[in-house]
Amino acid sequence: MTNDDAAGNVVFVVMDTVRKSHLSVYGYDRPTTPGLERFADEAAVFEQAVSPAPWTLPVHASLFTGMYPSEHGASQENPYLEGATTLAETLSGAGYDTACYSSNAWITPYTHLTDGFDDQDNFFEVMPGEFLSGPLAKAWKTMNDNETLRKAADWLVSVGNKIHEYTASGEGADSKTPQVIDRTMEFIDDADDDYFAFINLMDAHLPYHPPEEYKEEFAPGVDSTKVCQNSKEYNCGARDISDDEWDAIEGLYDAEIRHIDAQLSRLFSWMQENDEWEDTMVVICADHGELHGEHDLYGHEFCIYDPLVNVPLMVKHPEMESGRREDQQVELVDLYHTVLDHTGVEATDSTVPLDRTRSLLDADYRDFAESEARSASGKTPGSHPGDGDYAFVEYYRPVVELKQLEEKASDAGIELDRDSRFYSRMRAARRPDAKYIRNERISDEFYHLDEDPGETDNLRGEGSDEEVELEGALSEFEQSVGGEWKEVEDDDVLDDMSDDAKDRLQDLGYID
Repeated sequence: MTNDDAAGNVVFVVMDTVRKSHLSVYGYDRPTTPGLERFADEAAVFEQAVSPAPWTLPVHASLFTGMYPSEHGASQENPYLEGATTLAETLSGAGYDTACYSSNAWITPYTHLTDGFDDQDNFFEVMPGEFLSGPLAKAWKTMNDNETLRKAADWLVSVGNKIHEYTASGEGADSKTPQVIDRTMEFIDDADDDYFAFINLMDAHLPYHPPEEYKEEFAPGVDSTKVCQNSKEYNCGARDISDDEWDAIEGLYDAEIRHIDAQLSRLFSWMQENDEWEDTMVVICADHGELHGEHDLYGHEFCIYDPLVNVPLMVKHPEMESGRREDQQVELVDLYHTVLDHTGVEATDSTVPLDRTRSLLDADYRDFAESEARSASGKTPGSHPGDGDYAFVEYYRPVVELKQLEEKASDAGIELDRDSRFYSRMRAARRPDAKYIRNERISDEFYHLDEDPGETDNLRGEGSDEEVELEGALSEFEQSVGGEWKEVEDDDVLDDMSDDAKDRLQDLGYID
């Protein structure tokens, strides 16, 4: 399709688990993103973009609803989005063609993150997307709701997990990103109206088994099956990782990012050749980053430090200045409003109406005193307490990762401290110069990011002006989203989940 009026079109890309500091477009010294460097010549590049959470489900729920995690409620304690109108539902209702392509197991009809997309595919290695949508999804759910059939469903999930362990490792690994890109091009080509295409690319998520072409460039001679690919083994103390092994792991990670970059370049070249480029808004971000030994952690669990939440964000828009670097802090939550603003669609039936002071396209961006979308009480879902200088991050009890961590620790004869970060919920208020972290089971933390970007010197309690301001902003945010967390008294946090929530996690293959 050649669209002569593409002013409302949107291509929204999430590079899952991609850390900003590993992108050459952000100054990394290895050439991981030559394609994004070219893209940056036509886009605005944001240096201080902040994700609302350090993992997939709550971040995507925030992108699709304009709400913070406490407001939309999607977390591992409650692993699905309920009671909210999604961005895709709003756009589809306004006549947009909408599609979502991903191989991320959290972005499925079961979690409701795909609600509103006319077309979606999950590209699972074991179960095709058709098993997770339409009549087969209903049949699968029926099996899980019926006690007699449940054993058969459990067996299928168990077998699927074992197959996945093989196909997602070593020579069995197969990136789904080329298929995601192919389907995206087909969708754009077939679109009859304005379109909203959303894709999530999973290459940089553990385990790292990049295509040979990029492995030889960034990790020559590394056997990806020999390095530690299980973050829980390291995090619980069951396995050490040497400096050389970290170098190998990061080389594999860089190779995965290079593959993403090549595939995005293929998509963008196709759009340019088919007159789908000039007037289309293209958003590229990561939902979160990754830790490789910093703070003695591997992966993206158990903390909300900047390598996880200060994420890459680039936006190409016909009305945005090309090639600019933006130091103003922005929040990924704002992208919901930016898309609505670009499309001109009024979200009248949505839980969160368009707030132009949260749109990157508006001259009054983050001048919240000018907002007309806030209620007198200041508690409209998605509203921002205080001024626009602050970004907020939330992390709920990591049920799935915690269970896996406990199993690895138990196998190694290690007893985890219940009053540790592994069991702690977390919230943070952040500015480019400082961050205050509220922890549930360990002491709070405060860092001067301008002087200590690695967040290694906890100065909480010294009472600096910055600490007082950040802690005050966080307290105001907590009140706006419902106050402090409710206590979880059971030792096993899975016991606190509803049966339906546990069923959904089991259906997705995340628990046995």
